[in-house]
Amino acid sequence: AVFAAAESRERFETRVTVLENGLRVASQNKFGQFCTVGILVNSGSRHEAKYLSGISHFLEKLAFSSTAQFGSKDEILLTLEKHGGICDCQASRDTIMYAVSADARGLDTVVNLLADVTLQPRLSDEEIEMTRMAIRFELEDLNMRPDPEPLLTEMIHAAAFRDNTVGLNRFCPVENTDKINRDVLHSYLSSYYTPDRMVLAGVGIEHEHLVECARKYLLGVEPVWGSGQGRAVDRSVAQYTGGIIKVEKDMSDVSLGPTPIPELTHIMIGLESCSFLEDDFIPFAVLNMMMGGGGSFSAGGPGKGMFTRLYLNVLNRHHWMYNATSYHHSYEDTGLLCIHASADPKQVREMVEIITREFILMAGAVGEVELERAKTQLKSMLMMNLESRPVIFEDVGRQVLATNTRKLPHELCALISQVKPTDIKRVICPRMSTSRPPSPARTGGSRGSTASSDRAAPHLLPHSKPLLF
Repeated sequence: AVFAAAESRERFETRVTVLENGLRVASQNKFGQFCTVGILVNSGSRHEAKYLSGISHFLEKLAFSSTAQFGSKDEILLTLEKHGGICDCQASRDTIMYAVSADARGLDTVVNLLADVTLQPRLSDEEIEMTRMAIRFELEDLNMRPDPEPLLTEMIHAAAFRDNTVGLNRFCPVENTDKINRDVLHSYLSSYYTPDRMVLAGVGIEHEHLVECARKYLLGVEPVWGSGQGRAVDRSVAQYTGGIIKVEKDMSDVSLGPTPIPELTHIMIGLESCSFLEDDFIPFAVLNMMMGGGGSFSAGGPGKGMFTRLYLNVLNRHHWMYNATSYHHSYEDTGLLCIHASADPKQVREMVEIITREFILMAGAVGEVELERAKTQLKSMLMMNLESRPVIFEDVGRQVLATNTRKLPHELCALISQVKPTDIKRVICPRMSTSRPPSPARTGGSRGSTASSDRAAPHLLPHSKPLLF
């Protein structure tokens, strides 16, 4: 038996190495037989201003298809199966992430596969046509889905940052599905899939072994689109515009069973917050937790957030409200603090007034008890989510991609503990001024309209939907 020594803690801190071509290699060791390894690219829908909207959506669907070494997706999956592995790709507004979970003994194979998938995709005509069909189906499904979350997320961003950066559509518009082809994709990839915009992150492996594999498979590799310079990288800073977007939907013919979906109007009201690089990010994360909320059918005690403001002041007092939930989206140059609410269409006016009042009350007095509860709940959620290997991987990759380093959980917990009532007031009061108007997004219609928003990140840094591992 090998016993842990007191000085062994450093083995489990995040290590970062920068290769000669600018690629960053980050790792965090973790006990266990399996590892999660992936490549994160500083690329997403916010970078598509000079291109056709929807390229990132296409790249997400085309991931882990045929490459220079692997003839088909089935061949990739069979290779991973030998090491008990699975793969996933997710595109968000600012990051595209290719990830694999597999036995740590297959690290060489996994990094080779990731390098091939990222830099040597074939993008055959057949694969692109299949992707077009998949995207059309997904768009149709989004419009018919009773869950309003994905569409309201799009609407609140489009209203807050009209026609720029994070306000650009994350989903491919229907009219662009036939216009995006291999040439368009290669043009985009040549600009954004460069080593200096990538991080190879791994959890559950030795750092030296990961660096060795990175040098072997990601150093001096010629991408399939060539090494010529693409268009200049879009370095636009998000411009908060404010605005309103309204969509009316008839959902009368959509039902999950014999009982029709209730007639609901969904609204989301938000205002600009801050970047995750700013000191104000932690107070905003605490404020978001303090607002909390959820659905009217939630049950449980303090751990479920039943003592948050949106439960106490909104859902418990107004029985006709179906939902009231706070969300916080944060990016490298801006952020959005939103409240999503649902109610009968006849009570939209009251609902808007109630949610607006909650925004105004944010700038008022903050109780010591509610603040301590929110801080404890945020620390608890942070530590609980970082028990999961894929979440650690995403946290390591995103932090290193944005800042070249990683704040460890105990550092974040210390920052959360330092938040005072004056900090909450300090960050929210300037943003409640009339010079920076809030951005409402609303959908209404028969039989429950569709629209809503991303839930706050399980750990502090922003993230896409949870990895499917």
